[in-house]
Amino acid sequence: MRRVQQFVDVAVPVRTAYDQLTRIEVFPEFMEDVVRVEQLDDTTARWHVEVAGVERSFDTRITEQTTDQRIAWTTLPDAETEQTGVVTFQRLGDDRTRITLQIGIDPDSVVEKFGHALGIIERTITRDLQNFKAFIERCDEPTGAWRGEVGQHAES
Repeated sequence: MRRVQQFVDVAVPVRTAYDQLTRIEVFPEFMEDVVRVEQLDDTTARWHVEVAGVERSFDTRITEQTTDQRIAWTTLPDAETEQTGVVTFQRLGDDRTRITLQIGIDPDSVVEKFGHALGIIERTITRDLQNFKAFIERCDEPTGAWRGEVGQHAES
């Protein structure tokens, strides 16, 4: 599995950045390849993406979620491309947050392997993080939030 890590600093409090990133239904507004995301339950989502003219759908499950700190996920076993991810939130000041995104991806097709070799995945992640920065900094407040916790760090 190949790993990519990128970060972006945003001029909003941790809570605002975290809350917005729990609202996956609005991801198409700042992720250019994402057509639609459906929240199936508290931990499962169905993603519809179009990359290089090829449409795909896959399901992900949240494996760990700690409010204002961390969200981790993985694709479900039937996905064409295996992917894992973690996004973390670091307070840099009252109105400044560092968002770090780590993606692990196992490119399946020849096109995906070629794209990874050319650095397309890294550029896509950088672009989407910059788009998120512009999106969240122009919003007065997040479009919603899910403040629950999932996984090993969740309190009982």
